[in-house]
Amino acid sequence: MITLLRVDNRLLHGQILETWAPRLRARRVVVADDEAAASPLAQAAMTLCLPPDLPVDIRRLAEIDWGALGASPDAVLVLVREVSALARAVEAGLTPALAPRVNLGNVHYAPGRLSLTPSVYLSEEEVRTVQELARRGFELEARAVPSDAPVGAAALADKYAAARGGR
Repeated sequence: MITLLRVDNRLLHGQILETWAPRLRARRVVVADDEAAASPLAQAAMTLCLPPDLPVDIRRLAEIDWGALGASPDAVLVLVREVSALARAVEAGLTPALAPRVNLGNVHYAPGRLSLTPSVYLSEEEVRTVQELARRGFELEARAVPSDAPVGAAALADKYAAARGGR
């Protein structure tokens, strides 16, 4: 089962290994990212500090078999880099039944993005994607670590509107 699908610009790092993996009791991590899958250096950097009992697969997004991950008897934590990858995953067969919980953990500032939480900046298009996924039945939240209070999809849209000055 996919216990959590997380958007994190940094993909696999200490925050994931020290907080999310233990909290979720993840038995496996899957990084679904074209850039990381193509870079032996990025793969080496991400896997340097992995505990030996936590296997990780780093694959191109198009190579992910969402049905197989959803049917896995192990708790699987899936990481993608950008909100746009969520939309691509849905186009490739990801459903709320396979991965009901989606977390926006670290989405860094970029031109056109507004600050919605201390660690999540989204563009108008990304907010629309989040809203669409929520309408489809995904439970979306933003928070960096499990001890943070979650911010839901509707609150993210409200924060975006407020940050734009209500325009």
